[in-house]
Amino acid sequence: MKRNSLSSFYVSLWLLFAAAILQAVESAKGKYAHMLFNELFEDYSNALRPVEDTDKVLNVTLQITLSQIKDMDERNQILSAYLWIRQSWYDAYLKWDKDKYDGLDSIRIPSDLVWRPDIVLYNKADDDFSERVNTNVVLRYDGKITWDAPAITKSSCVVDVSYFPFDSQQCNLTFGSWTYNGNQVDIINSLDSGDLSDFIEDVEWEIHGMPAVKNVITYGCCSEPYPDVTFTLILKRKSSFYIFNLLLPCILISFLAPLGFYLPADSGEKVSLGVTVLLALTVFQLMVAEIMPPSENVPLIGKYYIATMTMITASTALTIIIMNLHHCGSEAKPVPQWAKVVILDYMSKIFFVYDVGENCTSPKREKEEERKLEGGDGCQRRHKEVRSHLSNRKDDCDLKEKLNGNLNKSYGVNGENVRETVNCCSCYKMLIKNIEYIANCVRDYKANRAKGIEWKKVAKVMDRFFMWIFFIMVFFMSVLIIGKAP
Repeated sequence: MKRNSLSSFYVSLWLLFAAAILQAVESAKGKYAHMLFNELFEDYSNALRPVEDTDKVLNVTLQITLSQIKDMDERNQILSAYLWIRQSWYDAYLKWDKDKYDGLDSIRIPSDLVWRPDIVLYNKADDDFSERVNTNVVLRYDGKITWDAPAITKSSCVVDVSYFPFDSQQCNLTFGSWTYNGNQVDIINSLDSGDLSDFIEDVEWEIHGMPAVKNVITYGCCSEPYPDVTFTLILKRKSSFYIFNLLLPCILISFLAPLGFYLPADSGEKVSLGVTVLLALTVFQLMVAEIMPPSENVPLIGKYYIATMTMITASTALTIIIMNLHHCGSEAKPVPQWAKVVILDYMSKIFFVYDVGENCTSPKREKEEERKLEGGDGCQRRHKEVRSHLSNRKDDCDLKEKLNGNLNKSYGVNGENVRETVNCCSCYKMLIKNIEYIANCVRDYKANRAKGIEWKKVAKVMDRFFMWIFFIMVFFMSVLIIGKAP
């Protein structure tokens, strides 16, 4: 027991001794850091370029890390991104011998105490021209300064929405010195592309790369070269949201337009259906117009909306024309012979269009023909029988008149019987005229009715014809817009 207590006592003493030594070392390093800071910045100025020879170029290494895409404003063509900007350079006046300062190889100091390159975003589209966050810089004993600063940038981006919502965008981030030319400050790429290892996945855009290219440009105002580094952010839009909320409803609504031709003309809903579909597509078109920039490049989905609206307008106009054909009455001209041959004989069989009350089963058609025969030829047959019977009665009446006249002359028959016979014959004549008038009216009515039925069948055939034509057009337009997706 005594040995265990003694061993634990020695361990605790050793731990206390080690902690005291570490604290002494840290306090010694803090002492040397203060001493180093006072000696370095005693005669230092952050206003001048830190080179011993003014003709020497100061190289600044630039590295960009993309952390997040904040917003992509297509209408105003502005990309908002959250970046980590790392710049490193060598300061000729901030060097020391680390052995003189107890091996102290680096210190961290505020960035506004040292000279910093005025590297800015050339294509900045923000109204706020404030500087980036003044984070500390890491200063090494060999004079290398590393400055890491986060920044939320708003850059101008030329947006091409020709294939929206299946589009890809390329946005440039161009960094360069604002006042120093290439003979004074040169920019060097740290990597061949931007760093995407810490990128937070975006809900709308996919990142397909961020290549970096160094450019040296000579402007018209100056003869010195001005280098810059351009990072091209390649974005691919995730189109699932727009497919389910803008494209798919439009396709479904477009397939309703040809069904307007299938509605019966007597329902009174053919034109209202076309107008309703047209208004629905107009609402979707306005939604797309609010998102897209007001440019000459019409997006792919906008072209689809316009083509569909044009098709629906044409279908509504054709519906009105076909309804006029359907409601042709007795005053209309007969159906032309070419229309009877082309539309009533051939097209009606191709599109399976039958007469009013007729369907595709043959027994009903035979019964209908029998009813027509009974209603037409049977009526004419009974009319002929009545006329023959009345004509026989008329002949008998004429014979009776002649016999009565002879008897009246020969034997002096009473005149009252003669007048009764004459009145009876005149009644038969009036009855014949009335029956002939009724028969003519029935004949004219049947002819006008047959003419109206023919025009209704023509309208029905044209409805079926345009229905299939517009169905095919909608199908190919839908396939075309999906097939054009890059």
